[in-house]
Amino acid sequence: MQSAAGTPATVEVVARSSGQRLLSFDRRLGARFVAGADEAGRGSLAGPLVVAGVLLDYEALRHHRVRPLASLNDSKQVAPAEREELFRAVVGCASRISVRVIPCSDIDRNGLHRSNLWGLRSVLADLAPPAEAFLVDGFRLGSAAPEHRAIVDGDTKSAAIAAASIVAKVTRDRLMGCLGAAHPGYGFERHMGYSVPEHFAALTRLGPTIHHRRSFAPVAACYGEVAPADPLETILPLTQASA
Repeated sequence: MQSAAGTPATVEVVARSSGQRLLSFDRRLGARFVAGADEAGRGSLAGPLVVAGVLLDYEALRHHRVRPLASLNDSKQVAPAEREELFRAVVGCASRISVRVIPCSDIDRNGLHRSNLWGLRSVLADLAPPAEAFLVDGFRLGSAAPEHRAIVDGDTKSAAIAAASIVAKVTRDRLMGCLGAAHPGYGFERHMGYSVPEHFAALTRLGPTIHHRRSFAPVAACYGEVAPADPLETILPLTQASA
């Protein structure tokens, strides 16, 4: 490409940061206060389910105050060290944060899906008021929750949901690190309780801890039990929202 003078023209391409893209999604809602909710640990065999809600004030998040969120992204898309940095950024920029830590005993008693919906409803209720718009990653929460919008893959689209995903993930990872120190040999601090070969080997060798979810089939098998079915889990795809 050449300029009118015949010299090569410089084409400057400014990449849009992940944070800018996510923040723009929320700003298009036209609300000053936007609340987002997400969870971490749904598929884990051990440890709690952590649900977080984050309230962002879009009138206040301008210029230098919003810059710490420039690299905000879905927690699954960033490395652990960057998640810790984003956690500090979210804490510094959010107007309010709410967290629920749901232990495995509650999950076994009430079911994973019910526990998750309860947690999401609870954190959103904590943020209302002043929240005007409520966004949830993927789940419709029913009439007991504030009026909300369920967004499939919301943590890749909305800044408020992505911020909640960061808070939930970092909080849970820190808790699993503590469980790893309390129960050496299981590797909780590395696999965070998920279904990986190291975890299955530890379950076989050492047996379950009190932090394992007995209602999950791989754990129930270690007790010689059959995991009870949660009827809501069988209709889980029906609870997913459309985009």
